[in-house]
Amino acid sequence: MLSERRTSRMMTADITPFQEASISDLSLPLFAAYRESAVDQEVIAGNHRTIEEQLSALRFFDLNKNCPTLAGILMFAMNPRYFLPGNYVQYLKLPGTSLTDAPEDEAEISGDLLSVLREIDTRIRVNIETTFVSVSALQEKTVSTYPAEAVRELMMNSILHRDYLSNTPVKLYWFSDRIEIHNPGGLFGEVTLDKLASRTSYRNPVVAEAMKTMGYVNRYGRGIQRAQDALAQNGSPPACFEADTRTFLAVIPRRSA
Repeated sequence: MLSERRTSRMMTADITPFQEASISDLSLPLFAAYRESAVDQEVIAGNHRTIEEQLSALRFFDLNKNCPTLAGILMFAMNPRYFLPGNYVQYLKLPGTSLTDAPEDEAEISGDLLSVLREIDTRIRVNIETTFVSVSALQEKTVSTYPAEAVRELMMNSILHRDYLSNTPVKLYWFSDRIEIHNPGGLFGEVTLDKLASRTSYRNPVVAEAMKTMGYVNRYGRGIQRAQDALAQNGSPPACFEADTRTFLAVIPRRSA
């Protein structure tokens, strides 16, 4: 029984083997570029293992099943959505406060994980407006409609914690008065709505490690608190959250003029 419990704890969602896929579905140049950041150069130089063994060491490949894991598909598949149809971000930029408004801009952001994260960063940067406000007779400070750090942290959380076996995408809706981030997959493990800033459970720990390696998260469970701190420093209202067993919603209010 103890062995079974240990195995259950180790079998996280992102190391699910995908037997429909093979190593030929992965971009090995993408893996080689990632490996440069994830593994010490001396280890790489002295490494005589096969590519499958190297992928497996980072939990991107299941040697027993001879196929990539879910994390391997997310990171290196040439067409991740072929295997994970819901693996994209639905982005809408809306002129008003309702989804009934015709969008000013829209996109389905998909591809390997690094490409998705880079595109999200770009969308956040181009949509944030910055101005100066007076804090004294001789001093001004920069404020934004939304602090980029807060939006980025909450978007990274959504990518990290989502349920990748769901066919529902992450939704990034940019309204005139707020940003909504809808995430498939409810709260996980020991996390509750009233403990968001102090509890961390990883549905996808391999993805968390990969995002840390690529510089997009820090894996210390402080993303929510950093977002709230950035909002407070910007003079913005705090983000608010809703959750049920299947979805998680973060709402970021626009800073008042």
